[in-house]
This record gives sequence, structure tokens and C-alpha cells, in this order.
Amino acid sequence: MDNINLTNSEWYVLDCLWERSPMTVMELVAALGERLGWAKSTTITTLRRMEDKGLVRCKVEGRGKHYAPAVQRDQAVRGETRSFLDKVYQGSVGLMVSALAQDKALSKQEIDELYEILRRAEEGET
Repeated sequence: MDNINLTNSEWYVLDCLWERSPMTVMELVAALGERLGWAKSTTITTLRRMEDKGLVRCKVEGRGKHYAPAVQRDQAVRGETRSFLDKVYQGSVGLMVSALAQDKALSKQEIDELYEILRRAEEGET
């Protein structure tokens, strides 16, 4: 799955599953109810839609359904980052960093981290 574009609800579900997986429907209902105030029906509907989209896998064990993520966190983060850059900054990392710098939103530590990331990228490391 290359082009991942998640809704906020899908992020919430996947975040639970990335933390601990597999989870039963009732474990997800409890976790999402506590975090977001979701009703059982909201969780079940979201899981069904996510399963249809291939975002989660469901395994029936006995009378219970166990859900696991079908996408890796880093895979989803890359897709969402690209979508954000395209939508807000016309795909330009430079425009984004410039906007952050102009707003003085970057700390000295974050600037140092950016320098290190760029140094590694220049040297061909990932």
C-alpha cells in the first residue's frame, strides 16, 4: 500500500494498534472510548471501513475478533507527510522550514537536529 491517506479516526485506531496488537474489538472499544469518548458502534463502524480499505487485518479466534494493523507506522507517516507538504507547501520542504524559521518556531536543538539530518542526507545515509 503505497499511497496511504488516513482520516483522523483511522489514525486513532491505528495508533492504538501500533502501541499494542492484536487487540479485540472490546479492547479497542475501551481504549477509544477512554481516549476519545467513542461509542461501541463508532469503533465497530470505523474498524469495518478500515478492514474494507485494507488498513487493518481481522482474525476471528473463537467468538472474538482480533485486529492488527495492516500498515506500518513509518509507512503511514511518510504518506501523510507527503500529503501535508503537497497540500500546504506545494510539496516544498524548503517552504515549510522557511515558514517555521520565520515564525521562530524552531528551537536551537531542533535547528541542530535539522543540520544533522541534512548532513546525513548529503552523505547518503538514511
